[in-house]
Amino acid sequence: MPATPGRRSSRAQEFRLPGVTREDSDDELGTDDLPWEWIYDREEDEGENEVIPASGPGSRKRKRTTQPERKIIGAQMGDFDCYVGDTLLLKAEGSNEAWVGIVSEFLVDDGEKSAKFMWFSSEKEIRNGPKKRTDFVENELYITPSFDFNALTTINGKAIVMSQEAFMKQYPTGKVPRKSKEFGKVFICRRGCNTRTCTYTDEFKWEDIYKGKEDLESLLDFVLKRTKATRRKRQPKAESPEREYASDDDADAEPAAKVPRTPRKLKVRSNAATPTSRRKGTKAALSAAVTPTSHRKIMIKRHLEFTPLATRVLSPMHIHNSPYQLARTQLHVASVPTSLPCREAEFSLVYSHLEAAITDGSGTCIYISGTPGTGKTATVREVVSHLDAAVRADELDDFIFVEINGMKITDPHQSYSLLWEALKGQRVSPSQALDLLEREFSHPSPRRVPCVVLMDELDQLVTKNQGVMYNFFNWPGLRHSRLIVLAVANTMDLPERTLSNKISSRLGLTRITFPGYNHEQLMRIVQSRLEGVPGDIVDADAVQFAARKVAAVSGDARRALDICRRAVELAEADAKVVAEAEPPTPSKKKGVEDKVVSKKKGSAGRVTIETVRRAINEATSNPLQQYLRGLPFASRLLLTALLLRTQRTGLAESTFGDVLEEMQRMIKLATGGDSRPLNALMATAGVSVTDYGDGIMGGARSKPDVRQMRPGGLAIAAVDLTGAGVINLEAHKAERPSKIRLAVGDEDVRLAFRDDPEIKALGVLL
Repeated sequence: MPATPGRRSSRAQEFRLPGVTREDSDDELGTDDLPWEWIYDREEDEGENEVIPASGPGSRKRKRTTQPERKIIGAQMGDFDCYVGDTLLLKAEGSNEAWVGIVSEFLVDDGEKSAKFMWFSSEKEIRNGPKKRTDFVENELYITPSFDFNALTTINGKAIVMSQEAFMKQYPTGKVPRKSKEFGKVFICRRGCNTRTCTYTDEFKWEDIYKGKEDLESLLDFVLKRTKATRRKRQPKAESPEREYASDDDADAEPAAKVPRTPRKLKVRSNAATPTSRRKGTKAALSAAVTPTSHRKIMIKRHLEFTPLATRVLSPMHIHNSPYQLARTQLHVASVPTSLPCREAEFSLVYSHLEAAITDGSGTCIYISGTPGTGKTATVREVVSHLDAAVRADELDDFIFVEINGMKITDPHQSYSLLWEALKGQRVSPSQALDLLEREFSHPSPRRVPCVVLMDELDQLVTKNQGVMYNFFNWPGLRHSRLIVLAVANTMDLPERTLSNKISSRLGLTRITFPGYNHEQLMRIVQSRLEGVPGDIVDADAVQFAARKVAAVSGDARRALDICRRAVELAEADAKVVAEAEPPTPSKKKGVEDKVVSKKKGSAGRVTIETVRRAINEATSNPLQQYLRGLPFASRLLLTALLLRTQRTGLAESTFGDVLEEMQRMIKLATGGDSRPLNALMATAGVSVTDYGDGIMGGARSKPDVRQMRPGGLAIAAVDLTGAGVINLEAHKAERPSKIRLAVGDEDVRLAFRDDPEIKALGVLL
């Protein structure tokens, strides 16, 4: 039942949606909640009577009434009725504003009586600022070629559309009197507009192009022919999916010699950012909002204002004055490359799925998985940048993009606030944002812009009741949401292993896996970063050596780049030492020493295999690695169990009890139920095997049992590791429900314990 006018007025002052202002919404439909009924065509409703002879002799003749499918021409609720071709007002949920549309068809949609509307658009709904017309009047609307289905319960009354001449003739003052029954219902239409491309028709007289339902097709044809439609320019049929996204540099090369690559990034422009949906509203429009289910005021937070600090501008010559500095800059993991090699197939898959969802205006979920450093996030960002370029070229419908990184927010519920801010440009609390998002995605809204949400580090957004995951995976399934969720995680089976069935089922079947890089792909990645570096300071054998070392462990491209970058720094330091060294004292003996010195001078300043080996040793011999290798056996065993638990579940956070169970499982598999190998191992490690049982929480000791055996000192080891900053332990208490997670990188722990003989004796391969 619609709210009273007073309540609508108060809500309108607190939260406004882009639409037509409507202060009195119940003057035509009344306040009674009556059911809607169809109005059928009378001519077809009568049917035809046929006289059918009976089958047997002497039988009587009977009449059969033929009742074809009746055509719906209108709908009524109480004393209010509307027909095909009428211009109606539709209420916007939670505010005193309404949409305006022409009824083109009545039908039953998903078991609900609905109507198909051809929409009018106000100037506030046109997003493209540079192409937007500024000569609009106060109550002017533009007829658009957009259609949508809305329930009959959203009808708010009838609207009157006329030309500007007729309006001025009927209302010489240019305004409808507030006391008039037609106040808020009369609008001017003198142009058509395609809101997607922001193209307008020439000015016309409304009474000449539309008089009733007979003119619906001609009106639609008029707007379509005189505005530019948003259709992607299809390229000729390509030989492979990757060739459609080939780079421009390879356009003139021979087809056989082409190497599939992702498109090169366009040059950064001042207006090249992904479109956002921040409304240009007044302070009154952004002051507050009210949820549909409560009367609490939603306080919209002001954007933080920072005092700009002095910025030091570096000259390009400072970066490019030496090949070493240029190589270090391009090998940095934060450097954005011009292309993403070795990810052409994944790029094509993500691009095709996103493009189809945006074009169709439908919601969907896409799950992207792969080990760290395999280019998942970089590929998605590259796809979004090319889709944004297609939007600017009027080849694709507009969309909103928002990135939510689980590692950058302190609470998973803050993702609600980030999504609402991206949609409406307003900062609210997480609970208030959840109410607003539920209302936004549950109710139809004409011309809603698709929203693409990148949820990176998905395992960090899992809560105890999994409410955040459920909402984000459930909203794309709602008919009017037009929400596209890209979920990125490090494990392929995270939904089935961690999330409940009702959440994993909503994730869908669209899943894309990014495999780890092999050594050839890592070589291509590093060599592509070194393109354009003068001096040939990096040997090809050195790049291959680094790629093989990294591919044998994890296939992480970021680690390969870090190792090569450190090798360049070492080579630069060697070159400086040789350059600053004094010339040797002349000697009459020219022998082996002179040859060694000349050989060192020749290799100084170049990245060789020996330089890469030094960089790898530094990466595995840093202070953290040395500290981890020097830990007691109980601490190393605890860290190993925590690492195995993280790898098995895909979640960075576990409980202390889960880690203990993982440790017991690891010991049981290593000993096969026999405690003698474990006794010998603990004896060499200095751990008393009699310190077992309930040693975590304290209590009486019982008879030794291999299945329940726990090395002593685990509780103390957990607290010590927390104090050292290696792990994060909830409340610094080693209790079973306490949350625990690694505070250092998984790769650091893996490298530190990979060659540990005591860990290997347990049969653990890291």
